[in-house]
Amino acid sequence: MRHPEFVSAPAGLASYTEAMERIFLDFSARKLQELCARIETCLSGLDQDQVWARGSANENAVGNLVLHLCGNVRQWIVSGVGGQPDVRDRDSEFAAQGGVAPADLARRLLAVVQEAVEVLSAVPAARFPERIVVQKYDVTVLEAIYHVVEHFSMHTGQIIFVTKLLTGSDLGFYRHLAKSAGGAPHGRVTP
Repeated sequence: MRHPEFVSAPAGLASYTEAMERIFLDFSARKLQELCARIETCLSGLDQDQVWARGSANENAVGNLVLHLCGNVRQWIVSGVGGQPDVRDRDSEFAAQGGVAPADLARRLLAVVQEAVEVLSAVPAARFPERIVVQKYDVTVLEAIYHVVEHFSMHTGQIIFVTKLLTGSDLGFYRHLAKSAGGAPHGRVTP
């Protein structure tokens, strides 16, 4: 539902609002792509056993988290926002204990993120207040998009943490922030 103060807003405010809505959609798409690339980096540094390693029955392996992200993005964005059929089997994402190679997980994740980016690029901002039901949650389109980016970010952090624990390596995501010998930033503008 649109707020009454925007119904008869001056043209300048309407164009500003449209610009902000597009910024939100574009940023959401870029953030999913960025996080997907980070997960791909992690997967490329892990072997099959590491991807499916669990410390206990109550922990998820990196492989489970990747399958879970594939299911979540497909259900909330591709299906919920984009209108495609919802074919998710959430329980199987956590029940898996192997059988999918790291490179295959990376390909699956990239494919679903690309589908989501296509949906986001086609979503008119006028749909933001539209209510949809995903996983029995009654949310707006804007809330669904925000949920997915936040959820993806959280699990990406977990995957990065586990990768660093298993490999002991610096994944290099923030090398551009390192200071040169003279103390100045390393030639890049800090975000």
